[in-house]
Amino acid sequence: MFGFREINQFCPIIIALLTGIFAHAGDGDYAISKIPQDLLKNANAIKRMDETILEISSLNKVKWYQKFAVTVLNENGDQYAQLYRSYDKLRSVESIEGRLYDANGKKLKNLKKTDIQDLSGISEISLYEDSRVKFHSFYYKAYPYTVEYEVQVVFNNTYLFPDWIPQYDEKVAVEQSSYSLICSSNFKFHYKPFNYPGDPKVTEEKNDNVYKWEIKNLSPMADQFASPPWETRTTCVFFSPDKFEISGYSGEAGSWDNLGRFQYELNKGRDQLPPAIKQTVHALTDQVVDPKEKIRILYEYLQKNTRYISIQLGIGGFQPFPASEVATKSYGDCKALSNYMYALLKEANIKSCYTEIKSGKDEKFFMPDFPSDQFDHIILCVPLRIDTVWLECTSQALPAGYLGGFTADRFALAVDVNGGKLVHTPKYGLTDNVETRKSKAVLNGDASLQAHVSTKYQGLRQDYIRGIINAYSADKLKEYLQKRFDFPTYELEKFEYKETKATVPSVDEQLELNVSNYASMTGKRLFIIPNIMTRSDTKLKSDEQRKYDIVLNDEYKEIDSVEIEIPKGYEQESLPQPVTIEAKFGKYYSNIRLVDNKIFYYRTSEQYGGTFAAKDYPDLVKFYDAVYKADRNKIVLVKKETN
Repeated sequence: MFGFREINQFCPIIIALLTGIFAHAGDGDYAISKIPQDLLKNANAIKRMDETILEISSLNKVKWYQKFAVTVLNENGDQYAQLYRSYDKLRSVESIEGRLYDANGKKLKNLKKTDIQDLSGISEISLYEDSRVKFHSFYYKAYPYTVEYEVQVVFNNTYLFPDWIPQYDEKVAVEQSSYSLICSSNFKFHYKPFNYPGDPKVTEEKNDNVYKWEIKNLSPMADQFASPPWETRTTCVFFSPDKFEISGYSGEAGSWDNLGRFQYELNKGRDQLPPAIKQTVHALTDQVVDPKEKIRILYEYLQKNTRYISIQLGIGGFQPFPASEVATKSYGDCKALSNYMYALLKEANIKSCYTEIKSGKDEKFFMPDFPSDQFDHIILCVPLRIDTVWLECTSQALPAGYLGGFTADRFALAVDVNGGKLVHTPKYGLTDNVETRKSKAVLNGDASLQAHVSTKYQGLRQDYIRGIINAYSADKLKEYLQKRFDFPTYELEKFEYKETKATVPSVDEQLELNVSNYASMTGKRLFIIPNIMTRSDTKLKSDEQRKYDIVLNDEYKEIDSVEIEIPKGYEQESLPQPVTIEAKFGKYYSNIRLVDNKIFYYRTSEQYGGTFAAKDYPDLVKFYDAVYKADRNKIVLVKKETN
C-alpha cells in the first residue's frame, strides 16, 4: 500500500529534526526583553516558538509532534496558556511535557503527569461521545509569564489531517512558527496557502520528502468591524491527502466527486426502514400528487416523531446510524436524522441528496477549489424538476424548504450514487428579510406611554424570535421579553405570537406595553422620540485605520409606522425635518408629522450585504452615525398658555 514503511521508533530524519526543536529552553531564552517591540503592541499573548512535525508513516498511521511556547502579557491572554488535546478512537495522546517560566525566562516549574487532567469531551448536546480531552493549566497570574509544551499525538487514519494556522486570534502575535510534513515519495497530497510568501522548502531524505513552511514576526491583528474571514487575513496552510484510510474505509480526496463517493460508501445500506414505517410513509403520501406536499408531510412526520441528540463514536462522527435505529429510538444526530429523512423520501419515490455543509451564522469561509472535508453538519437537498427543497433535519420548528441563517448562502457537498457535487444553498435577500412594525400608543400627562406594537418578522429576521418562542415556556418567554427592550422601566401587559410556515417563514408578534417616563419633561416642554422600538445601536470608531475589506453579511429591510396620541394642551414647538440617507451600504428615510393631537412617524431602513473596499470605511461610519442620530430625533412640544 503505497510502499510505506511501518516504524516503531523515530527514523533518522525525525531524530535530526527533533534534536533542535525539542531541546529544552535555557534560562533567559523566553525573557520578555527578547520580544520585538512591534509584536508587543496591542497583544495579549505572544507565541514565542511553534514547531510542528507531521509524519505520515502509512495511510493508517500519522504521528503529530508539536512544541510551542506562549508568553502571556495579561489576564486576557491566560486562555492561550492552557493546553487542550482531544483524543478518541481515531487518535491518541502519547505524551505531554510542559514548563513554566517567569518574565525573565527563568524556569519555575515542570509539568508532572499527575497535573494533567483527563476530562470528558462530551458536548452538552450529545447523548454520548468517545471524545476525551487532556487538559492542563499552570494557573499562574504573575504577568508576564511563559508556558512551554511538547505534545505527541498518533492518528490511526489519514482523513483527519491537521492544518497550520499559527496565529489563532487577533490579539496574539507570533514570533516564530513552522510546520514540517514528512512522507514517502509515494504519498501525494494537496495544500492551499493563505498569506504565505513563496513555496515550502522541500528536501529529500532517502525515500522521504520533507516539506517545511515557516513564518516569523506576525504582529497582532486589528480587531475591526465586519472583517473578512480570519483564514483570509492571517498566514495559514490547509492540507488534504490524495488518498486516505479511516476505520477500515478508504477513499480519495482529489476531487469533490471522489469525496462524495467516499461518503456514499459510508452511507450504503443504512437507508432500510422497518415495515411499519414503510406502511406509514405510503399511508401519508400515496394519495398526494404534488412532490412538494409529499416532502412537507414527511418532513413534519420526522419533526413530530424524532428529536436531535448528538452521538459521536469513532467513524460514527462521519457515518450515520442506520435509519432502522432512528425509527426505533426516535432520536439521532444530524447525520442519522438526515439519512432517516432520505430513507422516508426514498420510500415515497422521491430522490434526495445527503448534503455536507459548514454550519454557523457567519461561517461562510470555504475553498471551492480545494476538495477536502470542510464540513461539520449534514442537511438534505431534494432536487425537483423545477426547483430544490432544502431540509434541516435537526429542527423541530423550521418549515420544509427553509434553512435559516445557520446554513444559508454557502457551499455544500451534495452526495448521491454518482459521487459528490458542490452546490450552493439559498441566499435570503433584501425582500426576504423584512421586519414590519406598526405601533399605536398613547402618551400620558405623566410622560408614561401605553403602546400596542404589532410586528411581522420575515426570513432571517424571524430566526432568533422563532427559536425563542419554540424553546421557552410562556413564563420563561415573558421573563425574556421583560428584559428585551431598551426602556428604562416598563411592564409587559400582554404578548402573543403566530408562526407562518413557508419557504420564507414569518412570525407575527403582538405586544402591549406600559413604559414609565418614556418622554422627558422640562418645565412646560415635552421631549418625545417618536421612534419607539426600532433604533439602530451601531456606532463605529471613526479614527480607525481600516486595513481589511468590509464584509456585511446581513441584508434586510425595516418598515416602521408609529402613531402616538399626545396629552391635551400641548402644541408643537419644534419638529425634525424628514431625513433621507443614501449610501452604497443601504438607504434610510424617516418623517415626522403632528396632526391635531397625534404624532405620526414613518421610517424605512435598508441594509445591503456585500464586500466593500477598506477605503469606504469612513463612509460606512458616516452612514451608521447618520442613521443612529436620525433614529433619536425628538419632537418638542410645549404646553399651551391658558388665560
